[in-house]
Amino acid sequence: MDSPFLCISDLGARLGEGPVWEADRGTLRFTDIAGKRLHRLDPGSGKLETLELSEELGSFAPITDGSIIAAQRTGIWRMKEDGTRQMLAANPEAHEGSRFNDGGTDPRGRYIVGTVDPGKQGRATLYRFDQRGLVQLVDGLMTSNGVAFSPDGRTLYHSDTPRFAIYAYDYDPDAGEITGKRVFARLEPTETDQGRPDGAAVDAEGCYWSALYQGARVNRYAPTGELLASYPVPAQSPTMPCFGGPDMRTLFVTSARDGCTDAQLAEYPQSGGVFTMRVDVPGVARPFFNPEV
Repeated sequence: MDSPFLCISDLGARLGEGPVWEADRGTLRFTDIAGKRLHRLDPGSGKLETLELSEELGSFAPITDGSIIAAQRTGIWRMKEDGTRQMLAANPEAHEGSRFNDGGTDPRGRYIVGTVDPGKQGRATLYRFDQRGLVQLVDGLMTSNGVAFSPDGRTLYHSDTPRFAIYAYDYDPDAGEITGKRVFARLEPTETDQGRPDGAAVDAEGCYWSALYQGARVNRYAPTGELLASYPVPAQSPTMPCFGGPDMRTLFVTSARDGCTDAQLAEYPQSGGVFTMRVDVPGVARPFFNPEV
């Protein structure tokens, strides 16, 4: 099947994730979790800058001083451009298995981030991090993913990837509290299609874009949860979309190479690359992390 996506960096990331558009630089920053690398890509020239890390970086968000809040295996860190860092909060879960994973800022600049339970025993958690510290929002998860907010900031979306489910919550942006958990969308796996919801982004119409890991596509859902469109990606495991470009109408998608079979890599040799597609509806920019909230 022909894909509307173009590969702009065939870097073969083991687990490319967490793309963030840097509007001031015109660059895309993203992590390779398994590769322990933080990349910065110039979409125009293809120039790629790489920072080697001491541990996995699950997700991050920029801070106005040029540093980032970095969700890593051992905790939440404030990391400078050169990789030096200061711990803000330790991971309260066992580091041998648990690590921080997908996350994003809420409308006030708090960081909402979850963990991964490799044993899939339901021991992962979704947290809020702000001046009050690290606070549990949702427990009993397998792999926390898909954090995104509606344009008005009053709905929090979140997925638990191995359960093939996306959830929605009522969100109080002033307090950073959630209520009213409900199933937003659920995928039905088959023997030939194990596509499950990974990272996500929201556009200006309030539609939720979800990358389907092992599903070779990105789905666009209406605010009601109705599936509006499905766009094939030339990678077996797209991991997360991100809106960017001068008009916020370029959709970037990262992908993973790890976990793909030889047959899948033969069909999708650019797995692990970064892809782009132009869209009609612009995306909603995510706020910088605000240490003062």
